[in-house]
Amino acid sequence: MVRIEGNIVDIVGKEIFEGSVEAEKGIISAVRRHPTKSRSYITPGFVDAHVHIESSMLTPENFGRAAIRQGTVAVVTDPHEIANVMGAEGIEFMMENSRRSPLKTFFTIPSCVPATSFDRAGGTVSSEEVARLAASGRFVGLSEMMDVPGVLSGDREVTAKLDAARRFGLPVDGHAPLLSGARLAGYAGRGISTDHECVSLAEAEEKIALGMKILIREGSAACNYEALKPLIRTHPDRVMFCTDDSHPREILSGGHLRRHVARSVADGCDLFDVLRIASLNPVRHYGLDVGLLQAGDKADFIVVDDLETFEVQQVYIGGAARPESAMSPVRPVMPNRFAHEGVTPSSLRKAVDGPVQVISLIDGEILTRSVTYSPGRPHTNLECDPAEDIAKIVYVNRYDNGIPQVAFCKGSGLRTGALASSVSHDSHNIIAVGCSDEELAGAINAVVERKGGIAVCRAGKTEILPLPIGGIMSDRSAEEVDTAYRKLERMAAEMGCTLGAPFMTLSFLSLVVIPELRIGERGLFSYSRFNWI
Repeated sequence: MVRIEGNIVDIVGKEIFEGSVEAEKGIISAVRRHPTKSRSYITPGFVDAHVHIESSMLTPENFGRAAIRQGTVAVVTDPHEIANVMGAEGIEFMMENSRRSPLKTFFTIPSCVPATSFDRAGGTVSSEEVARLAASGRFVGLSEMMDVPGVLSGDREVTAKLDAARRFGLPVDGHAPLLSGARLAGYAGRGISTDHECVSLAEAEEKIALGMKILIREGSAACNYEALKPLIRTHPDRVMFCTDDSHPREILSGGHLRRHVARSVADGCDLFDVLRIASLNPVRHYGLDVGLLQAGDKADFIVVDDLETFEVQQVYIGGAARPESAMSPVRPVMPNRFAHEGVTPSSLRKAVDGPVQVISLIDGEILTRSVTYSPGRPHTNLECDPAEDIAKIVYVNRYDNGIPQVAFCKGSGLRTGALASSVSHDSHNIIAVGCSDEELAGAINAVVERKGGIAVCRAGKTEILPLPIGGIMSDRSAEEVDTAYRKLERMAAEMGCTLGAPFMTLSFLSLVVIPELRIGERGLFSYSRFNWI
């Protein structure tokens, strides 16, 4: 039997009292009231309501080893990143590896692989595959439905996926940035239950009014807590916390969900509302097999120093202290799909004669704007214009040996060098930004040579963080990945980059389901037109 004493935080009864929690065979057998000398607090563990584990560049096992230290006991994860690379084989890899994770990992079924008909990915997940996976009973929802036009037009494949989720009682997650009015009503009316893309309070409130639940996202590139935090007071029953996409730094030192909780309490939000949002709401919405510190529940809870910083003393999952009892890490199999043979500087040339549309980056957001740039004179090959903060952006499909697509972006701050990555949502083709064709080719070819990774090239010197699993994940620990990643970020900063999370920002520049301007298979793509321009 496990018996832990402390100040018990009961989020169901909304009270704090001295006592002890007793557990047998992984189940809480009793929650007793009595005086105790312990100054610690026992609370339900934190649950991330929506995360792409692959975005951490870690395997589920190594992600879990890092996140559990911050009081996270469970995550709801959408494996659509690896599914875009490997299809169902990639999903099975994630589920198999997650069995070695010290925390509870619940999966949703990727709904949009590839994300749209405009994308070229390495894998597909058809409506028949969605139905098969839903029938397996291994999933807790249908992942973010990004194909808004398909939902609204009644596309046959999209409708079949939504029908499969409804047939098997799975909630459907949404993805509808800036959608409003009649189009939003039509989208929500198809049974879409959540959205994690809100960037303004008005947008979130409109979606809540239509019955949707809002996931307050605070990740590495998309940080929406500040805009949405009033919802914690006004709609605590309609809100959940999520990270969506986070790098190891945000997990190891940023606190993962613990940061959301501590920040909300520091902002004066009601403690019980905050803890409800961090645990009870996702558990009930997705029907998770996670305890909430009640007699008869699974013994999943955390012990913290105080109710301000929530510094974690110990984590219990199924009555066992973690991560000490977790299995030793092993080197996983490394599935991948990577066919491109590399580029030459001459293949990246771009003539400019007059004004051109460029992708304008927004630091701290994954949204972009479309702006016009006028170079002042014709160029047979424009590489960059540092005075106007203009750099060249390149897209290379890694699943075939086609020619690169080349355009321009504004807002990176780069004055020299190039960055390249095979982490490029959602299809994970190669994306690169740089100031010279030679350096762009150097960074891209470093990624190609290692069959995946994040690279920096400056004046002929190249550094890379290899990502051998699907070209998007490392087989190394969070600490090892974080050390290598920080080095690349320092190099980017030395080259003038002013973005807070340059590689995370870079990874979204080909994701055509996010406003406004992206780069992809046929050049620039406009979200508002939902077509190539």
